[in-house]
Amino acid sequence: MPDTKFGCLPTIIGSMPHTDQAKACSLIARYLKDIPAWPQLPNRSFLENMYVQYSEGFPGVMVEIEAGKIYVDCSQDLTHSLEQLYSAYLENDPGKYPIGQDYAAGLHAFLGLKNLSPRAVKGQITGPVTWGLTVTDQNRKAVIYDDVLGDAVPKLLRLKASWQEQALSRISKNTIIFLDEPYMSAFGSVGVMLSREKIISLLDEVFGGISGLKGVHCCGNTDWSILLATVTDIISFDAYNYALSLSLYPAEVKKFLDRGGAIAWGIIPNEAETLAKETVASLKDRLEEAMAPFTRNGVRFKHLVEQGLLTPSCGLAALGKGKNAEEAADKALELLSGLSEAIRKEYL
Repeated sequence: MPDTKFGCLPTIIGSMPHTDQAKACSLIARYLKDIPAWPQLPNRSFLENMYVQYSEGFPGVMVEIEAGKIYVDCSQDLTHSLEQLYSAYLENDPGKYPIGQDYAAGLHAFLGLKNLSPRAVKGQITGPVTWGLTVTDQNRKAVIYDDVLGDAVPKLLRLKASWQEQALSRISKNTIIFLDEPYMSAFGSVGVMLSREKIISLLDEVFGGISGLKGVHCCGNTDWSILLATVTDIISFDAYNYALSLSLYPAEVKKFLDRGGAIAWGIIPNEAETLAKETVASLKDRLEEAMAPFTRNGVRFKHLVEQGLLTPSCGLAALGKGKNAEEAADKALELLSGLSEAIRKEYL
């Protein structure tokens, strides 16, 4: 496994509240010098919605921007487009499935930044469980439950992840790609009729297209033993609101850390009112409290700090729209950077 001793350096989950890609990139470059990540800008265009952003090229996909809709039209003949997708997948040719500028203005602006010399660079993609359960066919059946389309989902996302990683490697040879899986918080409910084995298989198929570090992010309660059983190198969770959720799996977490895995602690809130009340000192106390249950179960504190990243609890686009939201994002990154500095100064 590549080096995951990040020492609680800061990075972000992905989304930002901005509509101007240059402004978002400038903020990231200022605060996240070690591990910058490109900004997803869902307020800029519906094409940057996390389900639409990686849909380009999926067989039969229909995006209605004005209506804010995405679905797959199975009434048309999808044979040719499926053959193209499988051909690119088998030939490992991600160049045929790029992420277009209209779909990710923040990514393309980020790739054009000068004077970056980071330790690593981070990207992100919607995971196959979440994408496949959210995008439906014209009859509102989730595509993941269709034998043919469900099989195509991880293949497209694997190609998108691979293309993105190759693009980001121009900034740093040390790449990190996260799969965002918010739907995993519904595992075990009627909303997710997928087995544990199926979920691991879907994630690992996408991870197979990533040669650098791979992470998975879920911003709610979930069965973390499933995600820890994948080949992921990094587990990312909302440590601000769900601090105890991951600590319920001490044996699995210890095994994960022992094999070199890292934990991304989502300790900066992404809700404006809550964020306004926090300081570096209050967040440091909260982070140490979140780490405490692990140490009581045999995980060394030094392990957690050395093999840790610090992030917001989830995407910062949740802060809203407009000037106030952008100012709140600035504060979130300032706190994130300051907290990282305080933790590193005291413990490393």
